[in-house]
Amino acid sequence: MRLSVGSVIYRLAVLLLAVLLPAGQMQLHAAEGPHRITGIRTGQHEGFTRVVIESDREMPYSVFSLAGPDRLVIDLPEFDSAAPQAQQGGGLVAGLRYGLFRTGVGRIVIDTTGPVKAARDFHLPGNGGKPHRIVLDLQAVPGGGFQSGKIQSDGWAAYVSGLRSDDRTIPAPPPPRTADYKPLVVLDPGHGGPDPGAISRTGAPEKILTLAIARLVRDRLQATGRYRALLTRDRDIYIPLRDRYRMAEEAGADLFISLHADKIGRSNVRGASVYTLSDKASDKEAAMLAAKENRSDLIAGMDLTTYEDVVAIVLLDFEQRATMEQSHVFAESLVDTFEKRGITLLRNPHRFAGFAVLKSPAVPSVLVEMGYLSNRADERLLRSKSHQQKIAAAIAETVKTYLSEQERLRRS
Repeated sequence: MRLSVGSVIYRLAVLLLAVLLPAGQMQLHAAEGPHRITGIRTGQHEGFTRVVIESDREMPYSVFSLAGPDRLVIDLPEFDSAAPQAQQGGGLVAGLRYGLFRTGVGRIVIDTTGPVKAARDFHLPGNGGKPHRIVLDLQAVPGGGFQSGKIQSDGWAAYVSGLRSDDRTIPAPPPPRTADYKPLVVLDPGHGGPDPGAISRTGAPEKILTLAIARLVRDRLQATGRYRALLTRDRDIYIPLRDRYRMAEEAGADLFISLHADKIGRSNVRGASVYTLSDKASDKEAAMLAAKENRSDLIAGMDLTTYEDVVAIVLLDFEQRATMEQSHVFAESLVDTFEKRGITLLRNPHRFAGFAVLKSPAVPSVLVEMGYLSNRADERLLRSKSHQQKIAAAIAETVKTYLSEQERLRRS
């Protein structure tokens, strides 16, 4: 990697800070105002495809490749961006997306047309009105063998050493139930960060809509003074599927609700639906949806080679069966509430499939598909503040009814 004198000085300074400063001071250094990416572009050249990331200042970076599907992952300091959220590619690049992967770390995921390697990478300093640029030259790997190598700029390890290690905000498990115990509901806005979820024809990403409605449900529940509500994420950040339900388990939650808005190839299909866990899908559509949602970690650029297969694990002990029964009760009640409030429902609205995010054996869990972003009417409603409030009210009402009944049964 060829570096300018200024670049060498910058990187040496970062490394010295990592060694000399106390951890707290280094964290402040690493968390200074977000960088800004001003453009991401690709270009096809003879024998390679070039990816150029333009920014307002030099950024340390890490690059690695993953297979199944083939993709290149670029980690950078947390950034804002003026580039489109999802882009089409060219050459060896099939497309790319980006977002906040964890505190302090932004991620760009480049989907490739096949196995590739980053044959060359370098930084061009900004001068003469030009932005700083990270340049990656991608080459196809002969024979189809995918190279999972890692490239790091000199300042990356020092930068990462100053970051917080965990984004999750988990309250301490509650004490034994008393008369003033407040049940806890964990709300999970689907997708986030470099995984936008479905994107509507007008460019509305699922991850933003699910977060907006999750906040509305939380506010309604907390306003009663009778319930606690926790979001798995309260900003546009990526949370692995396994961590989402584990947050509910570790917090001692009474209920887990994952919120989504799907997109399919048939634009005439519309309506909300509620899913509960099963090792056998209720229908072909449910199986396809579960398979798509379970790919979230892959989409966000996770290496799942040592990641437990939460979908393949079928827990049949007493606790799991009881939890699934309670999930079923809540799902049926939510379908009834949607219908009473005039929310359009999908045919056979309570469905079953092997969703990884519903795997908890201890916390009753449902996944709510609030509508289809591929349908014009559903998309318009899901982007409407009044309809978002309508969905939030229906979910909050069902939560209150369900938890009140559970408390009554415990006391009887």
